[in-house]
Amino acid sequence: MASARKACPVTIGKSPRRSAPGPSAPGSAAPEHPAEQSHAADGPSIGRLLARARIDAGLTVDQVSTRTRIRVPIVHAVEADDFDRCGGAFYARGHLRLLAREVGLDGEALVARYDAEHGGGGASATRLFDVGPVTVKDHRRPNWTGAMVAAIVAVVVLIGYNLVGSSSPAGNGPGAASAPLPSGVSAPATLEASAQPPAPEAGAGAVAGAPADKVTVKLVAGQDKSWVTAKDGSGKSLFSNNLEAGQDQTFTDPKKITLVIGNAGAVHLFVNGKDLGPAGQDGQVVHLTYTPGDPQAG
Repeated sequence: MASARKACPVTIGKSPRRSAPGPSAPGSAAPEHPAEQSHAADGPSIGRLLARARIDAGLTVDQVSTRTRIRVPIVHAVEADDFDRCGGAFYARGHLRLLAREVGLDGEALVARYDAEHGGGGASATRLFDVGPVTVKDHRRPNWTGAMVAAIVAVVVLIGYNLVGSSSPAGNGPGAASAPLPSGVSAPATLEASAQPPAPEAGAGAVAGAPADKVTVKLVAGQDKSWVTAKDGSGKSLFSNNLEAGQDQTFTDPKKITLVIGNAGAVHLFVNGKDLGPAGQDGQVVHLTYTPGDPQAG
């Protein structure tokens, strides 16, 4: 009599226990996104390079955002290679330069790689230099204003010297050695008293030097360069380029001038003939809008 064989249990379906994933074997499936495969072939992506450099520098995203004035979501987006969040290639390049400088990387090298990967190098240069005529009127107005102020100060100084010269004979001659001391003390007081009234006139003249029915904005780059975009009241681009150290640009419009300035601490700002000082802090990106009249009120 044949003995019955005991059948071995067979499990159908997935095993309840799964081993931890190990290194993928040769011939495994390619990554889903071609960009990841390209990054793997060319080394770490731009975003990963920035993130790794930031971590190596011991900085958090919040710290980098505070130092560069770039918002935290934008920093996260750049480190994730999502440059669409930057608002365009021009702003993406500016963000890359600021972030690279903060974490110790070569910003120009990252910008060159960005242009190579996104095909924006040549087109960007053409677009920057083909933005239509740039309004450069009124270059001499601030110079005339400065000359007027200098002339007023010179006249005040001459009047002060004449006052001092006319009052010196009343000191009872050269006999008294102590008499010149009060005169020496009072003479500067006379000069200061006569020199103080023209100061408000100089400020008023500087504002009056610009057309009252238009807005006039002048940007002067100091010791470092900056990047600037300027638009008129209709939204038309007036300027979009780097402003090198020592260069200046002047824009005029009947309604308003809208500015975006990178590395704002390097740019000195004059609006409607009024000196407003630096546009911001070093490395800061600022958005400004000015209209005719007092720039503080605009």
